[in-house]
Amino acid sequence: MREKILAFIEKNSRFDLKELAIILGVDEAAVVDELAAMEREKIICGYHTMIDWDKTDTDKVTALIEVKVTPQRGQGFDKIAERIFNYPEVNTVYLISGGYDLLVILEGKSIRDVSQFVSDKLSTLDSVLSTATHFILKKYKDHGTIIGKMSKDERMLVSP
Repeated sequence: MREKILAFIEKNSRFDLKELAIILGVDEAAVVDELAAMEREKIICGYHTMIDWDKTDTDKVTALIEVKVTPQRGQGFDKIAERIFNYPEVNTVYLISGGYDLLVILEGKSIRDVSQFVSDKLSTLDSVLSTATHFILKKYKDHGTIIGKMSKDERMLVSP
């Protein structure tokens, strides 16, 4: 039952519990109890709302920052990752494979705000060797959800 609940709420965290219980063939109390248990066990870590900020008056810039670091003896990447994720501007930190070690995702009001964070806070950390900043220009799909309405293909059909 646990995996089925997770599959449903991953796509829509506002799923009606009564409907979910009917789909799973259990009573609503069982679903509520299972959700509470998964929250206590930190299997469910939070609930989020996806917002298309381009359709609001809020100025928001999202950046993906690749960070190369020197791992610390006995702590690997965890200690530097913790220092980075404790900044309030930082939304996400991943340990990644490839040419960089960490991927940091953060939001700011402008490109200048993000650039200033990188130069004043991130790049000055002792373990940070280098960074590469990439700004999100447009979102097409996020967390499995298509953002906005895709335009209709208006090309003419050409047949041989």
